[in-house]
Amino acid sequence: MAFRKMFLNDLLLYEKLGGYCFGSFGRFYATKVDLRKLRPMILKRIEKRARLYPVRSMVPVANEVLLARNILVHGVSTLLNSLPLMACKFCPEIYIGEQGHLIPTCWGYKHRAKNRVHEWVKGGLNDILVPVETFHLNNMFQSVIRHSQRFDFDRIPAVVELCWQAGADPHDENLNSSSWNLEATNGNVDGTESLSPNDLALIAKNTLEAWETLRSGMEKLLLVYPVKVCKYCSEVHVGPSGHEARLCGVFKYESWKGGHFWTKANVDNLVPPKIVWRRRPHDPPVLVNEGRDFYGRVPAVLDLCTKAGAIAPAKYNIMMKVQGLSGPVNYKILQGH
Repeated sequence: MAFRKMFLNDLLLYEKLGGYCFGSFGRFYATKVDLRKLRPMILKRIEKRARLYPVRSMVPVANEVLLARNILVHGVSTLLNSLPLMACKFCPEIYIGEQGHLIPTCWGYKHRAKNRVHEWVKGGLNDILVPVETFHLNNMFQSVIRHSQRFDFDRIPAVVELCWQAGADPHDENLNSSSWNLEATNGNVDGTESLSPNDLALIAKNTLEAWETLRSGMEKLLLVYPVKVCKYCSEVHVGPSGHEARLCGVFKYESWKGGHFWTKANVDNLVPPKIVWRRRPHDPPVLVNEGRDFYGRVPAVLDLCTKAGAIAPAKYNIMMKVQGLSGPVNYKILQGH
């Protein structure tokens, strides 16, 4: 009886308030909502939010990221003229050295068997600094790009697009040199054949610092500006919501070719670290599969710069395994002791 009485009281209160009530045993909501009246309110709220961007305090960070990116691209291009880089013919694996390793981790094309030994060819800049492109928007809160509009917008590096949206001047020559296009500077740096070891070490030091500045600056920008990434094909979109171009699965999920599934992006989605095997002085000349659990695994930029003479930050010591063993050790157990 008590339960029935409380329930009737909630119904009476619901009628008195015109359809809205938070009762003791549940919530009641009115179903009469005119979406046409809500649409102007939503659009006005979006317009007010757009006035808050770009955030003034983040403009120096965006400028710093673009400068670091220019130094990074030029530095890696210079180092690659003096240090060899090998890339697998059938998968994205790379190795910095005269010849590739013998660790069978090649997954290749679909018709090839998995876990094969890599087939090495000469690599280039794009193998270390993986290009990540996105649509260039007029402003961050413009209308969503439809599938039929996918050819109406330019494709530029995602880092550059984020910095421009964050307030960096796209017409500043110091911030936007030709190095924003990786294909234009893919290993084409003149006058690097006669560099001394000290010069290479200085370039490597500056390049590694630019790499750290780039990634730390991107972390700061991603805390303020919304960036989306597709969980299936790694497509990136700078903005509060992803585009509607049905391009997902063109390369990997070939039977799908549908819309993207957008999630929040992180630094690795915009600046892939490209992890590589690292050979230490006490490792064999060619890395073999038996010691793969003992070798270091580090970002390719770090491995390239340290081999050119730069000193790696202490935070990478665990990944580098500097003092680790080079392979399994067979211990003989002495009987009678």
